[in-house]
Amino acid sequence: MTNQIVVDQPKSLSSNPNFSDVVSQESSAIASPASECKIGMAIVDDPEAPLNVRSSPEVKEGNIVGQLNNNTFVSVVDEQSGWLQITNPVKGWVAKNKTRSSCATVDRIITFSPESDTTIIRGEIIGPGNHSYRLRMIQGQILTIKNFGDVFPAIINPDGQLIARETNVEGNENEWTGVISMSGVYTLQLDSHRRGFEYEFSVLKEGNENF
Repeated sequence: MTNQIVVDQPKSLSSNPNFSDVVSQESSAIASPASECKIGMAIVDDPEAPLNVRSSPEVKEGNIVGQLNNNTFVSVVDEQSGWLQITNPVKGWVAKNKTRSSCATVDRIITFSPESDTTIIRGEIIGPGNHSYRLRMIQGQILTIKNFGDVFPAIINPDGQLIARETNVEGNENEWTGVISMSGVYTLQLDSHRRGFEYEFSVLKEGNENF
């Protein structure tokens, strides 16, 4: 899936190798995983299905070794010049632009500009994967997560302790609100151990913006 994002280099966190990108919003916006990443699984999405599986990463007479219907999951082991090497359900190569895939691992930082205190996070995990979005919070600030998808992110504090995985706001099963007890970097984490899922949620930070 393709979404518009604003990416800047890390500032106060630039020396930390665990953070790959900074996503900053001048207004309410959408943050999504980077396009360059390791792909472990993909879904066949060919407008002229079935999709040909080839013995080499090229269109060549006589190198078709199988065909796959749309919505078939394929295991990916390599990528080369617009082709994906797959091992399951058929060994060979398929055209990447006739599949749908996602990053297996995402680790991004969300920053907020003075003009905005809200952002929307939207993405997809196809197959096993872990997507993490991090944001700095100050003790006493209020963090609100509103979920618009089927999966609610885990909320992890700077000490690595899980403070929320399932919603706990009575009367609204898609929202979590809490007062931040310690300053530092909080992680919004989504894990897929199976075929994956799409996700979408908003992040609202209220309180002192000067960190």
